Amino acid sequence: MDEKELQIQFQIFEQQIMQLQRQLQAVEQAILDIGILGKEMEDLKGKKDNEILSPLGKGIFAKTKLISEDLIVDVGDKTFVVKSIPETQKLIWEQSEKLENIKKELEEELDKINSEITAVMMKHYSKSKNPCDCKNENCECDSKEKYNCECDSKCNCKEKR
Repeated sequence: MDEKELQIQFQIFEQQIMQLQRQLQAVEQAILDIGILGKEMEDLKGKKDNEILSPLGKGIFAKTKLISEDLIVDVGDKTFVVKSIPETQKLIWEQSEKLENIKKELEEELDKINSEITAVMMKHYSKSKNPCDCKNENCECDSKEKYNCECDSKCNCKEKR
């Protein structure tokens, strides 16, 4: 791998890492949001007939009266079901677990890319140290003999240096 190919490979690694980091940030934010939601569910228990603030949109709330502790929950595909607070908390906990698993997978993918980067660097470093400039990493040429390599039979060097 020449310098240009190495540079391209590292640019690809960098793009992959940046994409994974963005995904990881989004998952971590979702985990945080779900944790807050779980706490808010706990705060609703026993608040029937009390006044609460209900969000209408980003940063906009309305004072409302909680007439029931039953919640209407979107379970996907625009399907809404009535669930109790404990049922909703269980659903939130399950979503949190799924997000934690996704986070773990993303972190493992980042570790894998870091290992690949290390392997590419080591291979490039090893190759740059090989005086024969051959593809065999086990070349036994001595760097002192780089202009008179006699290991052609061992490392299949195509050109003498």
